[in-house]
Amino acid sequence: MIAEREPVTIALGRFEDLVARGLRSLIDEDPNLRIIASDVELEALPAVLGEHAPKVAIVNFGSLRSPIEINHLHTEHPETRLLVLASRPTPAESGQMLAFGATACLSKETQARDILNAIHLASRGLQVLPRTPSGAAAVEPLGPELLTPREADVLEHLRQGKANAEIALALHVSIETVRTHRRNIYRKLGVRSRRELAGLTR
Repeated sequence: MIAEREPVTIALGRFEDLVARGLRSLIDEDPNLRIIASDVELEALPAVLGEHAPKVAIVNFGSLRSPIEINHLHTEHPETRLLVLASRPTPAESGQMLAFGATACLSKETQARDILNAIHLASRGLQVLPRTPSGAAAVEPLGPELLTPREADVLEHLRQGKANAEIALALHVSIETVRTHRRNIYRKLGVRSRRELAGLTR
């Protein structure tokens, strides 16, 4: 006799009404999925993840103030897989979300079966890379301003407490280049000092 599988538990973030209804309807139709919290504001998500420990949390890219918020959720709740839905995410936006700990970053226009497939794959810890249509026009992101790959490198060194000179040496760039990247990182993450950055990325 085959044991019945426990349904994959899901926490749904706050989405636009039409998207939220579509997601709830889609998930409710799959007997292997169960919503345990929905319409959760970003600020309340850590508490919900801590209390219910869902297998998957679906997060609205547009609600993020900074990509580092995905990193916080991933670091504090590693057992919950994060599926980010965005309005036509660019490859850079998707890559950034994956680099900061998301399991998938998909467009809100993704077909229903692909969303369901992504939820099931995410629940098993598998990363899902979005399909990128050829010749797609660039769209302004409706979410946090992204770090460039080089800024992400500098951020990693800053998180380790390295001085500008050490970072410059490690990355083979000038100290002034490091300072420029650091200013851009502070602006994009909404911090003003290394101390604030340390508090943000702890």
